[in-house]
Amino acid sequence: MHTRIPTKLTQYLDRIHFEDSPALDLATLSKIHHQHLCHIPYENIDVQLQLPLDFDINRIFTKLVTHARGGWCYEMNGLLGWALKEIGFEVQRMSGAVMRAEKGQAQLGNHLVLEVRLDQPYLVDVGLGDGIREPIPLVQGSHTQGGLEYALEQLNDGYWRFHNHAYSNISSYDFLHETADESELLSKCKLLQSDPSSLFRKLLIAQRFTPQGIHVQVGRISTFIDETGRSTQIIDNLDTLHTHLAATFGLNVNLTPVWSKICKAHEQLMSSTTD
Repeated sequence: MHTRIPTKLTQYLDRIHFEDSPALDLATLSKIHHQHLCHIPYENIDVQLQLPLDFDINRIFTKLVTHARGGWCYEMNGLLGWALKEIGFEVQRMSGAVMRAEKGQAQLGNHLVLEVRLDQPYLVDVGLGDGIREPIPLVQGSHTQGGLEYALEQLNDGYWRFHNHAYSNISSYDFLHETADESELLSKCKLLQSDPSSLFRKLLIAQRFTPQGIHVQVGRISTFIDETGRSTQIIDNLDTLHTHLAATFGLNVNLTPVWSKICKAHEQLMSSTTD
């Protein structure tokens, strides 16, 4: 058991149900990474409600730990990076670009990813929502976790490309193995909240790992992913959505103000997939 001291680190470890004494080793890093994913969901509800988000760690801690909420990549990896540094790990924040393979340089800064250096550098990422369960070495190659296949590839332009598993809505993201340009990250964080064309403004998203697989909520579409594939159902009404978010993701947030927007986005999404 870790020492019961009324510190923020202890509160974080309690939040993720980490009951060991943290050490500066891969076993600790891997378990904290896994426990974080299982107990703190990825979610963008505050963006849907148009509540401003920033990089302030005290705000992030209060939201994700004290108030038992989740967050998007800037908050999820922001909190994990802070906790790992508190333990004593060597952590580097890196700027990622989700879907750069398809959309190019405009994607730069839309993802925060971490490197932790132990015997070698490790890619650490609890902010993608349905990515890796545990850290992977930052070298080219493939990895299997939870029956799902992932890969890292070094590109000719200096970027690394993370290939997500085959059942994800996000196929890949790119990143440079260097310290992030924090101004670029913050600028993109603000844009993704304010731009009406941003997917985070358009679609409710929640994701959470379990030992059996990954729960994904996109608007009214509820999906469970495991090694056998995807199973999907449609949420019919607001009460069912509230119940599902509470039971599956541990989220108790009133979405009444944005339910009509969620329904409209669902109709647009369904029409675009059938065109």
